[in-house]
Amino acid sequence: MQRARETLSYHGIVHRDMVAVVDFSAASHEPRLHLVDLVGGGTTTLLVAHGRGSDPGNTGWLERFSNRPGSNASSNGSFLTGQTYSGKHGHSRKLIGLDPENSAAESRAIVIHAATYVSSEMASEQGRIGRSQGCLAVSQADLAQVMARLGPGRLLFADKA
Repeated sequence: MQRARETLSYHGIVHRDMVAVVDFSAASHEPRLHLVDLVGGGTTTLLVAHGRGSDPGNTGWLERFSNRPGSNASSNGSFLTGQTYSGKHGHSRKLIGLDPENSAAESRAIVIHAATYVSSEMASEQGRIGRSQGCLAVSQADLAQVMARLGPGRLLFADKA
């Protein structure tokens, strides 16, 4: 969270009411997407998938990041949340990479979207959730909350401690 707060000023993020922090040091069966209300206080923590290329053995643990097109891996660093659109995975939110390690996020189509392979049932039964192609996929049940609370122009910070 400290690194996310520092990033707010460094990147000149205008909307500072809400930030998202993804702690990829946690296993995928654990809630690790933290929606942090910087005005009213409080944090909501949800399941979020990482990319196939970040976990080639499908263990549920992120092993590596990549910014390379075709890697199917998650990228780390600071992202600015963009506009929503309806695409292949339904209602989605664009992400704009702000750092050298995630500068290709837009061209790689790394976004926030819902996926059937993200659920607490799957986490309990399999000890992990499914993997994306590098996107930050959440459960269908959590998508509306994520979209509403993490509107355009906000910071999403993802890394592995």
